[in-house]
Amino acid sequence: MKIIRRDLLYLSGIAAAVPTMSKIAWAQTQAGPKLTQILRKDLEGQGQVVQETVISVVDFGPGTAAPWHMHPGAQELLHVIEGSLVVEIEGSGTTLLKTGEAAIIAADLVHLARNENTGASGKALVVHSRAAKDKPLMVVVKK
Repeated sequence: MKIIRRDLLYLSGIAAAVPTMSKIAWAQTQAGPKLTQILRKDLEGQGQVVQETVISVVDFGPGTAAPWHMHPGAQELLHVIEGSLVVEIEGSGTTLLKTGEAAIIAADLVHLARNENTGASGKALVVHSRAAKDKPLMVVVKK
């Protein structure tokens, strides 16, 4: 009888933990990457063709992704400094970037970046060069 009780308690503990674990897993998949802006500066001596450069470090937790978005009037350079990231540009397919690799995404293209590795983080240095400071730096696009 003691064994049955122990087994029953063990199974009921699992039953209680599974819904909590699935909620935690769901919450983790819903969280996006963490962006830390490290520089935002108007350019000088460029004839105002490029008005501003914004440099950020983006941390992608395991399995996280940026939302589909675009940068009006701003190109993006993404350089992977840790792990690997998949960059997807609407209508152009996907590219896997590994540590040390970079890509340039032209202005006004709808795209996203994601870390498909569910066991390790990814990190990228992201540089936006923009010609139109009067436009938002990023616009999330509903898909």
